[in-house]
Amino acid sequence: MTAPREAPHIDAALVRRLVASQFPHWADLPVRPVAVDGWDNRTFHLGDEMTVRLPSAEGYVPQVEKEQRWLPLLAPRLPLAVPTPLAQGSPGEGYPFPWSVRRWIDGETAAAERIGDPVRFATDLAGLLTALHRTEPAGGPLAGAHSAFRGAALATYDAETRQAVELLGDRIPTDTVREIWATALESTWTGPPVWFHGDVAWGNLLVRAGRLVAVIDFGCCGMGDPACDLAVAWTLLAGASRTAFRAALDVDDATWARGRGWVLWKALITLDNPDPVRAAEARHALDAVLTEYAESTRA
Repeated sequence: MTAPREAPHIDAALVRRLVASQFPHWADLPVRPVAVDGWDNRTFHLGDEMTVRLPSAEGYVPQVEKEQRWLPLLAPRLPLAVPTPLAQGSPGEGYPFPWSVRRWIDGETAAAERIGDPVRFATDLAGLLTALHRTEPAGGPLAGAHSAFRGAALATYDAETRQAVELLGDRIPTDTVREIWATALESTWTGPPVWFHGDVAWGNLLVRAGRLVAVIDFGCCGMGDPACDLAVAWTLLAGASRTAFRAALDVDDATWARGRGWVLWKALITLDNPDPVRAAEARHALDAVLTEYAESTRA
């Protein structure tokens, strides 16, 4: 069995060579890293109006063609800006994967302190997701490995979650965590597959002047169960904004429980991440899940 290929070191010099060799009309434009980069891809400014996005490993390669194909069809149906593909590059200059050029969307990532009105932010985001979940371009990709199984059955990660609970032991309220997880697994999506984003996180939401203006990184998108798109309710929203988000989406208790389950899984498996920022985010998400679940059972 062939091991997955890793990308070579990705830097501005590599991007300049790729652009110059494949898109010479852009060769004179400056290349510089974006301020906040992602995990699955490395992104660079190309001039002032474009970005170059390169998968960081072979497992993320299917995202390139998927976004190239589907984003132009999804964009007209959505109330906020999404990335606009401009060109697709080929392997070259020692880089083994396809890559993409997109139009730059101006904005800052949606850290809590940048959001002017959290309730309005939550309802605007719910409006975007409602439109996405109701979009019906035929032939969209069903949830699977290309979406990191977002949109698939939450049970996909049952064994991994249970193992994490065992390893964490008394560092977490084990009985409550198991109860939350069991509740999340009690139902599955029984409707037709719908479009989902798959990674609705603060780093993929852009704000300007405190308002939500764009949703980026559709690499995990596909068609399936939209419950995975509710994770932001615990990772970024809280209190009145979480309540407004749920009300605007009008989701039932079972879908909400599965959304909570997606957050719980991710929090448990990243609680011991060596990156202190990611570990702190996992602890925050876990605490939010525990608190919200306790409140829901008292209601």
